[in-house]
Amino acid sequence: MDNTVLKTTTTPDEEPKYRELTAQFPSTPRGARLARRGAVRHVAEWGYPPASDTSCTVALLVAELASNAVRHGHVPGRDFRLRLSLQQESTQTIRIEVSDTRDERLPLRPTTTSPEDETGRGLLLVDLLATRWGTAPRVPVGKTVWAECAPQEPARAPSPRPLQN
Repeated sequence: MDNTVLKTTTTPDEEPKYRELTAQFPSTPRGARLARRGAVRHVAEWGYPPASDTSCTVALLVAELASNAVRHGHVPGRDFRLRLSLQQESTQTIRIEVSDTRDERLPLRPTTTSPEDETGRGLLLVDLLATRWGTAPRVPVGKTVWAECAPQEPARAPSPRPLQN
């Protein structure tokens, strides 16, 4: 019998400085709902469970921006795009971008609403929850509405996924 000892060392992979999800959804209420659910699932993989403050903030921001894309940016036969990124510079920032194909209907900065108003509060929520937000042109056509937020608690190690057969 051979008594050779094999010694191996491994170095853990460096934490990526940038994580991202990009997905297209139908420009329908169902598409907006799927975008919100996908965002919650994705930030859970980054270590922010669905019930965390960070996940809830991301869910509300995605829900509002996606529903605005469906309601105000809908072009028949065209989808909207969600891009979610975790930027790990000196501080972590989660950036949410929702793009649609209508460039002529830019969102206006929120104003106060009266208690009788039935709509118009969504961008007030975005303004309150986001660290900053704005719009950018989408090439070749359309617009992107983006919002950034800082995680409100440290990320946890994500739960291991069960093995699939």
